[in-house]
Amino acid sequence: MDITRLRDETPGCAVVNHLNNAGSSLPTRRTLDATLDHLRLEAEIGGYEAADQAHERIEAFYPSTARLIGARPDEIAFIENATRAWGMAFYSLDFAPGDRILTCRSEYSSNYISYLQVARRTGAEIVPVPDDAQGQIDVQALADRIDKRAKLISISHVPTQGGLVNPAAEVGKVARAAGVPYLLDACQSVGQMPVDVDAIGCDFLSATGRKYLRGPRGTGFLYARRETTAHLEPVFLDNHAARWTGATVYEVRADARRFENWERYYGGILGLAAAVDQATALGLDAIWGRVQALGGALRERLARVPGVVLTDLGAVKCGIVTFALKEGRHEAIRAALRERSINVSISTKFSSRLDMDGRGLEDVIRASVHIYNTEDELDRFVDALQAARRALA
Repeated sequence: MDITRLRDETPGCAVVNHLNNAGSSLPTRRTLDATLDHLRLEAEIGGYEAADQAHERIEAFYPSTARLIGARPDEIAFIENATRAWGMAFYSLDFAPGDRILTCRSEYSSNYISYLQVARRTGAEIVPVPDDAQGQIDVQALADRIDKRAKLISISHVPTQGGLVNPAAEVGKVARAAGVPYLLDACQSVGQMPVDVDAIGCDFLSATGRKYLRGPRGTGFLYARRETTAHLEPVFLDNHAARWTGATVYEVRADARRFENWERYYGGILGLAAAVDQATALGLDAIWGRVQALGGALRERLARVPGVVLTDLGAVKCGIVTFALKEGRHEAIRAALRERSINVSISTKFSSRLDMDGRGLEDVIRASVHIYNTEDELDRFVDALQAARRALA
């Protein structure tokens, strides 16, 4: 990759050392222009009229996103964020007393809260599958827990609180063999690594624009496999998702856009489409190779620092690097780094209680790299980390 060009195309690289890409990455000028140009057009000629004028470019979002993950355009819905996309899939399923939701111990809090809500309302059971020796979901343990009560397998591909990459395709083999629906939260993996829904075997996949895809905030998408989800009716319907065909009759759309709302963020759709096209053009294999290399380089640097405990799990690790300091004070360190124009974030046990409580962790510092980061930035981050620790001692 031409890293100099990539950084030149990313305005934020001139301002910050951005190691919070798992939170929200820095968009390129192309994505910024695609979003802002449409907002300006709305201001100049009106929102409806701007959408009509940009219709072909807006429609191009669907084949572009489908190409990114190996899907078909009619299996893609634009949703305002990954959490809402995930929820539109999850809440379209019916649960009854005794039904089982199988998930991973590293599951994200928003998803788990939804499991708890549905379990309380319906009598369904949540079954956290144990981790294997590497800390990822134990695929054999998952298979052993499959029976006629299994109603859903739902996991996070890349958990928010560490570098772990769950074996999504192996989970998909279990799901397909058992005929159990499979929902994959891919908000941290899409844009960071190659993701192919056929190879994975998921029935639903939710993703966000703001993380590794480098799209605008307030954007995301849902993949819904045509063969296994077409019979499902979303929990919310409006006059975009369905048509009112008689006084007491309505017809739901046949494609994945039945999960959308009529009112959508058109500037965001265009910005996300630009980001998706850029990721595809760069190549997800190339992106993944650089992100993994930078993540490994950062772990090597941190491992040499006294008092730093790396907390990443997994046989395969990604660009999310988490660690704890023996003296704690993680929030103060994050604030001190921000004063030095270095962005990191904090993952607390409230993000993934089963995993964090199980490991005795209250919170960890999360530094997440992307392709535009450099090894010089990693060195400056580690130096600034040490300086902040000395200042707070």
